[in-house]
Amino acid sequence: MNKKEKKIITFAISFALAFGVAPAANAMHIMEGYLPPKFCIMWGVICLPFIIAGYLSIKKTLSEYRRSITILAMAGAFVFVLSSLKIPSVTGSCSHMTGTGLGAILFGPSPVSILGIIVLIFQAILLAHGGLTTLGANTFSMAIAGPFVSYAIYKLCKILKVNKYLGIFLAASIGDLFTYCITSIQLALAYPSENGGVMVSAIKFLAVFAPTQVPLAIIEGILTVVIIIGLETYAKPELKGLGLMNGGEN
Repeated sequence: MNKKEKKIITFAISFALAFGVAPAANAMHIMEGYLPPKFCIMWGVICLPFIIAGYLSIKKTLSEYRRSITILAMAGAFVFVLSSLKIPSVTGSCSHMTGTGLGAILFGPSPVSILGIIVLIFQAILLAHGGLTTLGANTFSMAIAGPFVSYAIYKLCKILKVNKYLGIFLAASIGDLFTYCITSIQLALAYPSENGGVMVSAIKFLAVFAPTQVPLAIIEGILTVVIIIGLETYAKPELKGLGLMNGGEN
């Protein structure tokens, strides 16, 4: 491990220790026991092919460029830190940043499913944030749906020749917001409104999330841009290996 890699790891660990260990609170992802068993099973089954694809993608990336493990670990730490900072929003869930847009931009959306489920397991066990019974639902919203949208936005901005940093900002921000759209739908499916059904319930959940989630999404977009700029300064060889500099494609 060279000096640059040590600096990156030291920075990630220091950032996590300083801001990531938040005290347990009643506000969470979708918390333990909040979803009926059939929905827990359904979302878990839906996640399985994405998890397998993510594992295979990471295995391929590391076999082709071993040094990318440093950036991968940093992306995982970024997800852990941001998604641990909770702002209570509604009974059964919360608003917080996700951090998954960074991983999607660097590695594509599939590997983020692995990073996300690892983070969610640690948070459920160590921080009482989320839950093991709701792991499938939380993984799908935060580690699958959000990253795929972030990656699609990032690629679309590249095709349209949007400013690179603006594209990164939009990818991270919109991916964050989409995560909460999915979370609202998950909650609405489990608890549809008596008057209006799933759609009305989803709108109600979205309305509760919006006041806190919109500014958080903007902040996440800015932080993701800052991290990318930092990597371009201190980890150029690693980014070149991933095809993210000199016009390379991810």
